[in-house]
Amino acid sequence: MDFEGKTPRLLVLYASQTGNAMDVADRVGREAERGGCPSVDILSMDAFDASFLHEDRIVIFVVSTTGQGENPDSMKVFWKFLLQKHLSHNWLDGLNYAVFGLGDSGYQKYNFSAKKLDRRIIDLGAKPIIERGLGDDQHPSGYEGSLDPWLLSLWNKLNHMNPAFLPKISDIFDSNRRSLDHSKYEVTYHSSNELQPDFLSFHGFENTVEIARSVSSIAQHCNVDNRRRCSLRLVTNKRLTKGDPDRDVRHFEFEFISSQSEYQVGDVLEILPTQNPIDVDAFIKRCNLDSDCYITVKPKTKSKLSSQFQVDDSMNMKPIRLKTFVSLTMDVASASPRRYFFEVMSFYAKSKHEKERLQYFASSEGRDELYQYNQKERRTVLEVLEDFPSVQMPFEWLVQLVPPLRTRKFSISSSPLAHPNQVHLTVSVVSWTTPYKRKRYGLCSSWLAGLDPYNNREIYIPAWIHKGSLPPPPPSLPLILIGPGTGCAPFRAFIEERAVQSESGPTAPIIFFFGCRNQENDYLYEKFWLSHAQNHGVLSSEKGGGFFVAFSRDQPRKIYVQHKMKEVSGRIWSMLNSGAAIYLAGSSTKMPADVTSTLEEVIAKESGASMESAARWLKMQERAGRFHIETWS
Repeated sequence: MDFEGKTPRLLVLYASQTGNAMDVADRVGREAERGGCPSVDILSMDAFDASFLHEDRIVIFVVSTTGQGENPDSMKVFWKFLLQKHLSHNWLDGLNYAVFGLGDSGYQKYNFSAKKLDRRIIDLGAKPIIERGLGDDQHPSGYEGSLDPWLLSLWNKLNHMNPAFLPKISDIFDSNRRSLDHSKYEVTYHSSNELQPDFLSFHGFENTVEIARSVSSIAQHCNVDNRRRCSLRLVTNKRLTKGDPDRDVRHFEFEFISSQSEYQVGDVLEILPTQNPIDVDAFIKRCNLDSDCYITVKPKTKSKLSSQFQVDDSMNMKPIRLKTFVSLTMDVASASPRRYFFEVMSFYAKSKHEKERLQYFASSEGRDELYQYNQKERRTVLEVLEDFPSVQMPFEWLVQLVPPLRTRKFSISSSPLAHPNQVHLTVSVVSWTTPYKRKRYGLCSSWLAGLDPYNNREIYIPAWIHKGSLPPPPPSLPLILIGPGTGCAPFRAFIEERAVQSESGPTAPIIFFFGCRNQENDYLYEKFWLSHAQNHGVLSSEKGGGFFVAFSRDQPRKIYVQHKMKEVSGRIWSMLNSGAAIYLAGSSTKMPADVTSTLEEVIAKESGASMESAARWLKMQERAGRFHIETWS
């Protein structure tokens, strides 16, 4: 490795959707500095100008994969630049790099973003330091099961290639030599007597949300270029399911209250949930904080913030009530803390027993036990702090390390043509039981389910609209829609839109495949589908459409949407031959792979081609923009 007599910097570029990649990038940087690396920069990809990539000598890429093989938002501009045809095959000659991906092997396109980035960087002339690492959420220890050995190999390889670059690699893993880093945030406290309360008005509420979230750790990995902020008022909360209380699906209708926001079918709504005030108060009490004091929070190093998420300094420096800041930015009673949280806690533990346990949790040897205690149980920050009562962490560290309160994404289930000043959602209320038999509930879905829109109380809901992975189809495009369960949500919007469009001109046919457990309890929007499947509606046979529903548990043999698709395979093939687009939405587990396999079978059967040819043909449809998938876990 030739550094031409210069001290090279180690550049760590990450693309994160939920924060995992940012967390890994921070760890890479910490370990490099502990090992003696003289210069380390950690940047989100959207804060780095890709045209200067060839000027660096050592770059570590940490990349998450979202949905069905999609790049995180913060990677999209960077990736588009790398795909430019004018870049030569030796453009990155002299660059030594490594890629670590974060994904879930339960998805079809496991770690797809990391794999394609790795291939493209090689194509441009760069040299891999080590083989790419692939973190898997399905691993018994989570993604760290792959990260720990990969990082050890990375440091060993770098040290071997240039001993002067990391002169004391053993220091990285020597817990006796480990010292506490500096926190990334500076918190200033103000007298509450001099300041006005938060939430004095609706506009005050909007401003407070923006101030709080612009300076939290969310800003380090959140690209907002393609999001439009709006504020909502809930007007309808209706349960769609019957029977089993654990299978609760709701229909929500919201009105825009700030100004009418434009959206299209296929768009996604992100909602910022409200935390339980009891949990927030308990966290503040446990941490010996003053809920009524006012603070300003300022990142110590601006360069580590995404350039797309900067607000003016006057906004950043406006004081905010501490309790409001915690409520809007810090997920204290829903998300699990990360491994570094336990490491920092160990420096503040006064009890010897607690310190030793925290140090073990933070070590490679304690990784599996930490995973069982923390991630598998979805132990919350509040619960962890209560388990270690001798720990008192400064608020600056809590701001940095408490998982940020994240927005939750939902496919919009309404058409703006049918509901000009509203947006509708179809939401499954999430609940599960942990290995230790503790009942857990999804923060956003359970909060929404508990809202009462009929009590004449103003409830402001901050939200953002952005493009989803289902592009709005023109009226002339025939559609094959497949949406079991809450996967029907975006297609309710598609069908509403096509119905309005059909009133003013001819529209192409739609066939829709819906599935649920049984007709009695979870036949979501039954009347809606049937009304459009009859009387010359857009799903009716008179319009060339069709509606096919599978009730999986209403008979001894389970019947899914795949079975209904095979029953009308000739119809599907005929529509595909007429230029129809396929849209698939729903659970990200087995369903997308099963439906894709069924489509390949239908194509092979009806065309007389081999399964391999059918698979290639379907891939061509996807590349041509005629096969779209949107899934969620």
